[in-house]
Amino acid sequence: MKFELPKLPYQANELEPVISKQTIDLHYGKHLQTYVNNLNSLIVGTAFEHADIETIVRQSEGGIFNNAGQILNHTLYFLQFSHQGGDAPKGALADAINTKFGSFGEFKKVFTEAAVTLFGSGWAWLAKDENGELQILKESNAGNPLTKGMKPILAFDVWEHAYYVDYQNRRAEHIEKIWNIIDWNVVEKRF
Repeated sequence: MKFELPKLPYQANELEPVISKQTIDLHYGKHLQTYVNNLNSLIVGTAFEHADIETIVRQSEGGIFNNAGQILNHTLYFLQFSHQGGDAPKGALADAINTKFGSFGEFKKVFTEAAVTLFGSGWAWLAKDENGELQILKESNAGNPLTKGMKPILAFDVWEHAYYVDYQNRRAEHIEKIWNIIDWNVVEKRF
């Protein structure tokens, strides 16, 4: 299977001022493209040559895992945004958040803390476990909840390349602003 960049549901400048066009061009257009190119080269002649991305993430290791994980993670990340985002989830996801965390405000607080305090590079995740319960995970590097038998719902990228152009070393400010572009309809469908 040959992997390609996912098509963005918005123009590169439509997430401004939260994420600049320059960051989209670099993060999506260069970083993610490199992971796609690397994975396409690495899987030739392997058991993963015809596998889908989720299978590769669940079953691989080393360079294949790192590149596949970053493709899946970034795809989930970039496709959850909208210039008309923000607000709060509704329906079943909102109910699950309220049951687990008490309120959407408390969920945001706990999730933001996880994203801000993750040491080094990685991802903060909202995932659904095998019992259907929501969990917040901190994963380093290319880590994804799939490797723990969970379903990824929401992803915040805390690698510096996700925010450095726009926020320099101010990760917390970046995380706080990302909430304003989350398309909860997309996240609800993942739930």
